[in-house]
Amino acid sequence: MIDWFLLLEWTIKSALIIGTLLGGFAYMTWTERRFAALLQQRHGPNRAGPFGLLLPMADGIKLIMKEELTPAGADKAIFVLAPILTVVPALIIMATVPWGPTVTIFGRQVSLGLADLNVGLLYILAVASIAVYGVALAGWSSNNKYTLLGGLRSAAQMVSYELSLGLSVLGPLMLTGSMTLSAIVDRQKSVWLILLQPVAALVFYLSTLAEVNRAPFDIPEAEQELTGGYHTEYSGMKFALFFMAEYIKMIAVSSIFTTLFLGGWHGPFVEQIPWLGLFYFTAKNMFLLLVMIWIRSTVPRVRYDQLMSLGWKRLFPTALANVVVTAGVLLLPAPAWWIVLSVWNVLILAFMLASPLNLERRPAPAARARS
Repeated sequence: MIDWFLLLEWTIKSALIIGTLLGGFAYMTWTERRFAALLQQRHGPNRAGPFGLLLPMADGIKLIMKEELTPAGADKAIFVLAPILTVVPALIIMATVPWGPTVTIFGRQVSLGLADLNVGLLYILAVASIAVYGVALAGWSSNNKYTLLGGLRSAAQMVSYELSLGLSVLGPLMLTGSMTLSAIVDRQKSVWLILLQPVAALVFYLSTLAEVNRAPFDIPEAEQELTGGYHTEYSGMKFALFFMAEYIKMIAVSSIFTTLFLGGWHGPFVEQIPWLGLFYFTAKNMFLLLVMIWIRSTVPRVRYDQLMSLGWKRLFPTALANVVVTAGVLLLPAPAWWIVLSVWNVLILAFMLASPLNLERRPAPAARARS
């Protein structure tokens, strides 16, 4: 027999998640402009509405009214499908993330989360890997050599960093013994996993920055050399879908980081006031989003060779070594593995900070020849 109340609950939760992500996308653009302006000591949006709060609405109206152009030689079906393939995974990846504890609504116990899958981590990794198809197909279907190069570079970047991303979540998985996100959150009631797995947290965060094409890893756009990258030929709402996917994925990866490493919705007095869990979860997400904006406002874009070197020569070996060490220390008695794991994290973080990525500018070929 169909439980109509359960079906209604799922429908309302799905609508809330999608509505929150879409609203968050709109006002993340405003937040980024205002916060970046504050960091760089300049004026942010301050014309459309008080403090520029109506600017996202103005941007939306402009993009809706803008003419939709399709290149004459483009594969029209794939050209239209590519933005959809990019934005849909960003919307559905939040399905397994718990945003709060179980609360009572009208006498009914309701968990603040849509689906509590026993393979929640696997679901996230699987959905995250779909977005690369949209980016690659967008570059290919535009029938433009610049967009093709942008799509290929983006696909190579995303595939490369997915390996480090997948390995970085194995540490929390082994320490908690579960792939269910709600169970991972429950195991962090006493101590957050970022304190036990700071190396995995750092690798995860850097990998997600590259996955969502955020600075300093926003190389697929590369407006100086590829005139815009894979979305050069897009306009109007198709163009908006790519940036909608970027900002929604920023919110999604911040939520996943909070769940895996920052204790999820746990915080003081949550046992007494369960709705506080939703507040803590949102506050942690906002902090991580502001860090992303801070990085974009201060760190210059890296070169493509630096990007691939960081992914393959630094993050991937570090994440793999962290998995091996974590698996090894779990065989030791409880006090001993705490000490060994702490020493390992301190040493590897010190090594990574002591050997930063080489960011100096290379001389032009002609200059190297003259020298």
